Amino acid sequence: MYVCGMTVYDFCHLGHARSMVAFDVVQRWLKASGYRVTYVRNITDIDDKIIKRSLENGETVRSLTDRMIDALHQDADALGIERPTHEPRAMDYVPQMLQMIGTLQNKGLAYQARNGDMNYAVRKFAGYGKLSGKSLDELQAGERVAVDDGKHDPLDFVLWKSAKSSEPDEVKWDSPFGAGRPGWHIECSAMSCDMLGQSFDIHGGGADLQFPHHENEIAQSEGAHGQAMASVWMHNGFINVDNEKMSKSLGNFFTIRDVLKEFDAETVRFFVVRSHYRSPLNYSDVHLNDARSALKRLYTALAAVTPEQVALDWSNPYAARFQAAMNEDFGTPEAVAVLFDLASEVNRSQSAQLAGWLKTLGGVLGLLQADPTHYLQAGVSLGEAEIQAQIAQRAAAKAAKDFALADGIRKALAEQGIVLKDSPTGTTWERG
Repeated sequence: MYVCGMTVYDFCHLGHARSMVAFDVVQRWLKASGYRVTYVRNITDIDDKIIKRSLENGETVRSLTDRMIDALHQDADALGIERPTHEPRAMDYVPQMLQMIGTLQNKGLAYQARNGDMNYAVRKFAGYGKLSGKSLDELQAGERVAVDDGKHDPLDFVLWKSAKSSEPDEVKWDSPFGAGRPGWHIECSAMSCDMLGQSFDIHGGGADLQFPHHENEIAQSEGAHGQAMASVWMHNGFINVDNEKMSKSLGNFFTIRDVLKEFDAETVRFFVVRSHYRSPLNYSDVHLNDARSALKRLYTALAAVTPEQVALDWSNPYAARFQAAMNEDFGTPEAVAVLFDLASEVNRSQSAQLAGWLKTLGGVLGLLQADPTHYLQAGVSLGEAEIQAQIAQRAAAKAAKDFALADGIRKALAEQGIVLKDSPTGTTWERG
């Protein structure tokens, strides 16, 4: 499995967390299903944004990218994301990129423009647009060829950017095509081929990468090697803020480390996991507070009954439902629903074995492995919005005659110093 990783010029935001958690769950499930998984998640450390930021900071590209990679690892570790098998840095794979560009040139799929750039001749690759479903005519609408760049076609994209003689400090490498640096798309084609071979099982990344990045990867890799690049393509949905994609370019992003100042890491992970990886996910403090309340309901069940150790056995009815959900395109919402059903049954039956199943299946998703009592008592004091949300959940549980869950919520609030008082007119609370 190859997943496009981060361009390391700044701290990771929640959109990056969504992708990292989504594919962490994918590789965890494949392992739990008995597969041997080689997971490659690259790091883009050659990019115009990186060069611009390094110049602004007055530091070298290597110094900036080393710092940001360390920060990435800190954020990922906090979210319980397992390290990939390999984490190649683009800067270490320039020779492989040059070799692939040479192959494309020999096959008539690449040419050198007047400005010195090596470009990919899109119309000479018969399958262009097959991933995104875009036709060449649709793509060409409104495009114009810049007079000075020497492109044969406005759809052609750069493989190797020629160095500019007017910029003596420019980041560049020597090559058969002249001094310069690689384009973005060729980096992933070269790294994935070197790590996993010319054809591999799964290629993943954010939905915004489907076009043009992944479309261009296919053109490069399949043009060079003559076989399918990947058997399955997977794209995770965006995290939205006010129904607009969270991104640095829009300035509406929240870094992982800033969010972790307000919410514990497992809540953030649970916020991502309980939505399907392909669905858009709306960010707000209300949604994160709701995720925290829901996660505490699961931990409340584990706090009430010491879990018995159980080994994964997919014939168990709960495990079988969990497995069916995950086998249907990694259906985490349905898998999480199994966890809540288990929690309700644990609250009702006080079964240590069922508590063990709750913890074991939660662990497949990277959840519920903390000490329950410590988790419930740790962190920031509950805010009013979260308390009211839990009171509403308790009322719903009572209405559904799930009195074990209602009692569990009362107990969990009491453990955090929140005392509930029921009356004919409703439920009030105060801090004990």
